[in-house]
Amino acid sequence: MGKIPTQLELASKGIITDLMKRISKEENVDAKLICKRIKEGRVVIINNNRRKIEKPCAVGYGLRTKVNVNIGTSTDNTDIKDELKKLKVALEYGADTVMDLSVGGDLKKIRKIILKESPLPVGTVPIYEVAVGATKKYGSFIKMKKDDIFDVLKDQAEDGVDFFTIHAGITYKSLELLKKYKRLLDIVSRGGAILASWMIHNKRENPLYEYFDRVLDIAYRYDITLSLGDALRPGSIIDATDNVQIEELKNLGELALRARKKNVSVIIEGPGHVPLSQIKKNVALEKKICRGAPFYVLGPLITDIALGYDHISAAIGGALAAAEGADFLCYVTPSEHIRHPTVEDVKEGLIATRIAAHAADLAKGIKEAFNWDKKLSFYRKNRNWKKQINLSIDPKKASIMRKYSKPSISDVCTMCGKYCSIKLAQRCLAL
Repeated sequence: MGKIPTQLELASKGIITDLMKRISKEENVDAKLICKRIKEGRVVIINNNRRKIEKPCAVGYGLRTKVNVNIGTSTDNTDIKDELKKLKVALEYGADTVMDLSVGGDLKKIRKIILKESPLPVGTVPIYEVAVGATKKYGSFIKMKKDDIFDVLKDQAEDGVDFFTIHAGITYKSLELLKKYKRLLDIVSRGGAILASWMIHNKRENPLYEYFDRVLDIAYRYDITLSLGDALRPGSIIDATDNVQIEELKNLGELALRARKKNVSVIIEGPGHVPLSQIKKNVALEKKICRGAPFYVLGPLITDIALGYDHISAAIGGALAAAEGADFLCYVTPSEHIRHPTVEDVKEGLIATRIAAHAADLAKGIKEAFNWDKKLSFYRKNRNWKKQINLSIDPKKASIMRKYSKPSISDVCTMCGKYCSIKLAQRCLAL
């Protein structure tokens, strides 16, 4: 059987695929426009060509802001049952993609189970599995070989992983800059720290950068979207938008161009910890340097003090980033920086990030976002509690709140009671 062309390859020829038509219908955007934006590199469809998923996801300009949920085992929590509960919550509360970031237990088995159970696109950070495997094989990930990396990439691609985070932008040169500029927090990316440790110990260039064409060959074969990772993202607002971060972003822009020439779709990962005053600049820089490639941001977190509430910090930053043009938000849970997230943490983080994404869609002028708000406001005006609760982002929570605070007058709530502003206004304006 011959090689299946990638969506980017087909779009470059002006061919509108069935997948593009599906996305067109879901997003209420003309299929020709979807095709054009894929050709330009401003939109990607995340879907491994070996895996026909129920809910493929398109990310990019003019589309609804998407939300990713991270799940996966840790070295201290290896129970796949807990991660499947998190997957269930991700599906129930409207995630668009999930990433398996497992580093504990049987990684291949865990990945295959998540791929089987997820109707959403599934992403991974392959260097995690490489490091875990090399530690078992050689006693330390410092001893991993470049072929170990590409063996894992091939294996995960065969399994059906839809997108890879590839930390190819961290180079020997950027590590020299890191030493020169003396950040407060050097590297907070787990994948970035693994690669930096290997590079410094072995005095070698990053294999993902040096042999990027091999990465592209695998991604092209399976039509895997490359999420070019920000290994040097700032982990403190003190380090935001520094020379180290910008150096890596320039590398990612060059790699993105190389990928497009090989008909491989890319998205660009972004910071990180960024004060509100710098978010607009960060989005503009990514769009300029990476030629409009979809921007995937972790948060950004707008302060470093919000331990236990980092989902709120990230939602504030994510709303502004997406309103300014970011396309894809990675959720952050309340337990960020503290512990492996619980199922409840996943729910709270996802809902906060979805609110941020929706707020940004209102700012972007996404019609469906306005229609959602308009419908809920209509039912609020008419004090139709059942319908407005059902339209809310978390109907279960809203229902519980209503149930356990019953008003003496059935069509109002216990906040205003007989002085309900909506009801009073309706009465006086009817006179």
